[in-house]
Amino acid sequence: MDIFEHMEAALSGLKSAGNYRVFAELERRNSAFPRATFYEDGGATRDVTVWCSNDYLGMGQNPVVTGRMVEVIGQCGAGAGGTRNISGTNHHHVLLERELADLHAKEAALIFTSGYVSNWAALGTLLARIPGIIVYSDALNHASMIEGIRHARCEKRLFRHNDPAHLRALMAADDPAAPKMVAFESVYSMDGDIAPIREICDVADAFGAITYLDEVHAVGMYGPRGGGVAEREGLMDRITVIEGTLGKAFGVMGGYITGPAVLVDFVRSFASGFIFTTALPPALAAAAAASIRHLKESQSERQAHQAAVAKVRSALDARGIPHKHNPSHIVPVIVGNASKCKWISDVLLNDFGIYVQPINYPTVPVGTERLRITPTPLHSDADIRHLVEALSALWSQCALARAVA
Repeated sequence: MDIFEHMEAALSGLKSAGNYRVFAELERRNSAFPRATFYEDGGATRDVTVWCSNDYLGMGQNPVVTGRMVEVIGQCGAGAGGTRNISGTNHHHVLLERELADLHAKEAALIFTSGYVSNWAALGTLLARIPGIIVYSDALNHASMIEGIRHARCEKRLFRHNDPAHLRALMAADDPAAPKMVAFESVYSMDGDIAPIREICDVADAFGAITYLDEVHAVGMYGPRGGGVAEREGLMDRITVIEGTLGKAFGVMGGYITGPAVLVDFVRSFASGFIFTTALPPALAAAAAASIRHLKESQSERQAHQAAVAKVRSALDARGIPHKHNPSHIVPVIVGNASKCKWISDVLLNDFGIYVQPINYPTVPVGTERLRITPTPLHSDADIRHLVEALSALWSQCALARAVA
């Protein structure tokens, strides 16, 4: 077999199926988000409006955050200098971990270079090093959680998505003496649905299991201090490990876990994904801590964000553009065809100055291809009208079915 011919054939298959990913070359502009500069082939540039950023609250350009980052670059320089165990833990890493532990009312926290790494390293370490443990994983858990579980090579069970009854049946069939973990998310990023956290915790408690909750799409967004869905519902004390990200609503970069001090120290001491990787730059850590502190106190960003989401949903409904109705901030507009989804995304960008990436298989099942729209507090009413009018025009061109009111 010619290795490179095999690669070409695989890529051609993606392209013919409409699943080949093309990355738009964009440049975010401070103080102008959700506007960005789009770099076209040939070097020409033009303005576009971004509708699919995970910087949900626009904190990546908040002066409190950017000012703190610039200040600490002046103090500490650009990089961390290496891993924390060799080059030392910077003071700003310690301060950030204290903020995170406080945010989730946990004894300790540990930061990683991304949310993906925090899931992979924490789950992989815990599940590989606790003898005989069985993990019960929601069927729609993120790839980072799946990879961490796969890496651990422990006994695993998949329970149907957001189905506590199925979880209970699976746990009841296993050895009562075996240690157990239930791993799930709060907000699922493709459909925007929210887990029945209380009911899942009830099942976990009944079988003596520890709980691991991924709140990456919820931290900063929900709860009186931005602690996530578990905080909003008064359930943080029932979750053993809360994992989150600094790269979405907090607007910076990095991932973390929070939980009992002994568990966090266990991961810190044994996780290769923590031990052998360069630490976050101190300026990033300081900026993230500033963002967390701000969102612990300020409600205005969350309130404005929720209002924008409601306006987008209402405008889509008025034009009959089908989207998944869910209780979260994620608005999945369902196209249901990979090629059409890609075509609509391209035309939105090239003809309307609207950037929203198509979401196709394998991220979502075939037949559920979608545009994943994420409104922010910084999208204006005019931005919303422009988006929905453009979608309506393209819906007609593609002869796609409209939702019935």
